[in-house]
Amino acid sequence: MLEQLRDHAHTIVAKRHVGKLIAICRRLLSEPAEANSFAVARNVVREIEALDATSLPHFFDVLAKEFNPSPDDVLEAALRYKEDTNAQNLVHLMRVAEPQRQELFRRINRAPDGTRTLVRLRRRLLESKSDQRRWAAVEADLFHLFSSWFSPGFLEMRTVNWNSQAHVLEQVIQHEAVHAIDGWDDLRRRLQPDRRCFAFFHPQLAGTPLIFVEVALLAEMPSEIAPLLDKRAVVGAEKSFKVAVFYSISNCEPGLRGVSLGNFLIKRVAQALQDEMPQIKKFCTLSPIPTLRRWLVDAANGGDWFGMPTQMQRRCEAHVATLQNSFGDQLEGLGQAERVSALGKAEAASLSALAAAYLIYSARKENGDPVARFHLDNGARLERINVHANLAATGIKQSAGTMVNYLYDLDKVEDQRKSFVAGKVVFARGVVKDL
Repeated sequence: MLEQLRDHAHTIVAKRHVGKLIAICRRLLSEPAEANSFAVARNVVREIEALDATSLPHFFDVLAKEFNPSPDDVLEAALRYKEDTNAQNLVHLMRVAEPQRQELFRRINRAPDGTRTLVRLRRRLLESKSDQRRWAAVEADLFHLFSSWFSPGFLEMRTVNWNSQAHVLEQVIQHEAVHAIDGWDDLRRRLQPDRRCFAFFHPQLAGTPLIFVEVALLAEMPSEIAPLLDKRAVVGAEKSFKVAVFYSISNCEPGLRGVSLGNFLIKRVAQALQDEMPQIKKFCTLSPIPTLRRWLVDAANGGDWFGMPTQMQRRCEAHVATLQNSFGDQLEGLGQAERVSALGKAEAASLSALAAAYLIYSARKENGDPVARFHLDNGARLERINVHANLAATGIKQSAGTMVNYLYDLDKVEDQRKSFVAGKVVFARGVVKDL
């Protein structure tokens, strides 16, 4: 009973706080004077930052319910435009159909740290455990604005090196999402001349990388990740650099999820490296397949075959049977590094074939591998499947140690992206050699 009373009291306080904040928001929307609205925007930022876990859902609820366009005004404007499709009627329709939230967010953005506050607000919305469907319009408005505010034209690409600000280096260590950085010595090796790190920065979020990509400069396309991550590896000579390998890309800001950053960063980096070192002709990745092992287990239980032709499905089922003979009916042995490292020729060929089929047929599906979807949608070509490529714990857990090379041919990425959008995965002939 006491706990219920305490929760009720917290709810009352939270609603009062939100009520105060909404009043300031409405004042901000009504302010005609630029100077005064700047001061009001600062107050809104301060109050948003002070929202706690109890207050935040109430704030999102009000934004979702009370800052929508008028249905009557939208209908009237739409009918007017239908009757006469001139530019003035279209502009009027666009104006009345835009939610007040978007203008509110624009005015909040005028304040110092306004951009950062709005990015945090979307992050908190995305991380909320509440039913987010009722806030879908709020999230969509923030995403719409961020897609403009964080377009590549507004972003600065910088090289991150050992002389970068400590805060930036700490962000790289903290947010590395693919291959964890084991302290400062590990980071130092990743920033040597044969390793590069590039990041996008936004002028309103100074000192904070939005996304970064790590690159290895090598003599040939790699088939395993361990040599790239070896802290004791000898630094390669520049004259040997023929291939640039994107081996990790990490987002630093969850509030920008879904905003296109990584695809532009990879292409900008490739162009910058080619300008600096013309002898580098090949740009590729060494990428994880984070959903492969889960799909293999599903396939062993008659799971989703992603619309494969019947003949292809039968061949894949035969490959699954080969793996089951060695690793158990549920393929539990594929989760053990020592057993994966001892793969026989037949088992390795089956694992490679299944990985290829999975990537080719699932990549266009919503539940397909997200890394494959990212690179193929970015215009890369599926180049090579690498069994035994990552025997570390994460690699075994995600993909039974298998990784993939995607090739970025800068002259072909646009055509290959169009092919992918049209439903076709472009792949090298060797990818399907075991199928």
